[in-house]
Amino acid sequence: MAKIVKQIKIEEDGMYLVFGVTDEEQLKLLHFAAIPFCGIEDNEQYIQEGFQLVQVNFSGYNRPYEKHGNKHIVTAPGYLLTYVGMEDGRNEIGRRLVITQKDSLTGAKVISYLQFYTGTSTVRMYHEVVNEGEEEQTLEYISSFYYLGIEKEGKTSSDEKMKLTFACHGWQKEMNFRTVTFPQMGLGQTQPTVNQRTSCTFELTNTGNWSTKKYLPMGYLENTEADCGLYWQIEHNGSWHTEISDVNGHFYLALSGPTEVQSHWFKILKPGERFMTVPVAVGVSAADFNQAMGQLTRYRRMIRRPNRDNENLPVIFNDYMNCLFGDPTTEKEIPLIDAAAEIGCEYFVIDAGWYAPGEWWDSVGEWQQCRERFPGGIEEVTAYIKDKGMVPGVWLELEVMGINCEKAKSVPDDWFFVRHGKRVFDRSRYQLDFRNPAVIEHVDEVIDRVVNQYGVGYIKMDYNIEPGIGTELYADSVGQGMLEHERAYLAWLDGVFERYPNLVIENCSSGGLRTDYAMLSRYSIQSTSDQEDYRNYATIAANACAGLTPEQAAVWSYPLRDGDEEETIYNMVNALLLRIHQSGHIPQLSEGRKALVKEGIAYYKKIRADIRVAEPVWPLGLADSLDYWLTSALKTKEKVYLAVWRRGGAEDTCQIPLDKIIPAGHKAVVRLAYPESTLAENVEYAVTGQTLCVTFKMPVMARIFEVVLKSVR
Repeated sequence: MAKIVKQIKIEEDGMYLVFGVTDEEQLKLLHFAAIPFCGIEDNEQYIQEGFQLVQVNFSGYNRPYEKHGNKHIVTAPGYLLTYVGMEDGRNEIGRRLVITQKDSLTGAKVISYLQFYTGTSTVRMYHEVVNEGEEEQTLEYISSFYYLGIEKEGKTSSDEKMKLTFACHGWQKEMNFRTVTFPQMGLGQTQPTVNQRTSCTFELTNTGNWSTKKYLPMGYLENTEADCGLYWQIEHNGSWHTEISDVNGHFYLALSGPTEVQSHWFKILKPGERFMTVPVAVGVSAADFNQAMGQLTRYRRMIRRPNRDNENLPVIFNDYMNCLFGDPTTEKEIPLIDAAAEIGCEYFVIDAGWYAPGEWWDSVGEWQQCRERFPGGIEEVTAYIKDKGMVPGVWLELEVMGINCEKAKSVPDDWFFVRHGKRVFDRSRYQLDFRNPAVIEHVDEVIDRVVNQYGVGYIKMDYNIEPGIGTELYADSVGQGMLEHERAYLAWLDGVFERYPNLVIENCSSGGLRTDYAMLSRYSIQSTSDQEDYRNYATIAANACAGLTPEQAAVWSYPLRDGDEEETIYNMVNALLLRIHQSGHIPQLSEGRKALVKEGIAYYKKIRADIRVAEPVWPLGLADSLDYWLTSALKTKEKVYLAVWRRGGAEDTCQIPLDKIIPAGHKAVVRLAYPESTLAENVEYAVTGQTLCVTFKMPVMARIFEVVLKSVR
């Protein structure tokens, strides 16, 4: 049994961490919150079984005490680790802790790295496990973050006070946030006098290379009684796992990369070998989702590769969505280029299809220009784009080769993912393996050619397959093969940006199916969706700033050929507080509708310097796909930019609370910012106290308001 004999208290940027050291020299993470530590139940058995800083599981060792099921708790050597020491220092980013633990039975040494970021209540964590023994050990699981006691503040039941907010995230329905109570997660408590444990876990898991095909790798836990919250993101571009359950009357949160149970992953550690976990960011706040996402937005900006794209926020025209749909030719592009320049776009991207005649899906992989589409060469079109004052771009999908690609037929199998001795197929494509130097040579040649020969300054990097659990080649497990490939991809991407620091590369995976901060700490811009209905896109646009920074969130604006002025405005509002991916058949719009697009882009250029520093606020809360009224706002010190959408419903008036927007000692002065005068008869608005009353007289319409904050002191 164990008793806490020493506490180590860490206070940093509004974060309170408390470690305990037991009389058996074991380290326990007792507290991780936005409020000071109030203690825990000092039950010796419970201390022994729980509160580990890191869970580590090797094959072949007993796991006593708790009933596990698939829970990643009381792991061995996790529960056996003894405390060696802590280094507490600072670097240019902020405070940094390095904690070392060891286990004599298995020979495991675990080094934990906690990097704080000055100016935000967020810490980035990862662990390194080293086999210092004389025998091979098979690593089945290791957490990147583990914290027991997420509900311990306050006296009421977790049923009453605890909520989880997370995002379901699927193709054309990204950013679909949900808030649930613990009973709704299957983790409701029993009678208070009965200490009943459960084998149930609530899991958010991804297995595969589309990192966000089902969920975003982030979440927010809220304790309403204690007024504190815990938020996180897992920074990995592949398989990851989030788990919430209980140990001895307390609930825990466990975050990790791939696992054996969920992801077909394990790693053999020979004597002297080591393994590094995927990093995670975890932060604390009051019980306020807006405050938590403001902190997370600041952190995301801190970890991102410095680049001009996120400073300047140029306006991008892309010829795909509700426009050419992957069928470009010189003849079709020229009028679009002229129109894009006329309305104020600064980049012009030739999307899919430029490399092959006709149907190209299963023949992609060599990325040579198609003379049937571009008789004068694609260089003729990119030169024309430059002559119009814009930067040219092209679409690529470098991680795949189609099954009818001639190069795919001639190269060996180890260019690709292999399972059961066969190449892995998905949607008539093979998955390239970026661990292979020959693959890197191939993709580097393509990048160099499109930049240096074709003259592009923007690449839309798409990815439209899911190769599953991994590859069996040259790896201990298929999941480890996947992990090594994903880390090799990130290393390759770092090399591309070293060679071409001003090249803009968009992260696209059938829209937003790899919206993770392993990718987005490198890529400057992210496709948020392939959603083709502008009315449905409003939900994604409204919630986007919870998933990523506004200056990285690209949203399509595609006025329809048969639309009207309100439809055009709605399309522009979807994108105006984020990044504009302009599309649509602009040359075929009426002069009035084209003027609305041009006005929207001109307004965007006036406010984009604020977008890149603003933090998100949701006056009506996060949007749901069935909501009739939606709002989203970006807040600076002096001003708030507010998007308001109406999407049907009988009520033409909405009361929008401004209490989360207006700081104490201020009043709000509101003006209609876009469009300024067109269709003014369709809108009425007034401020009463801390409420903005908006009337939209048409059933589907949207507007941008500016809220100027005036001091009344």
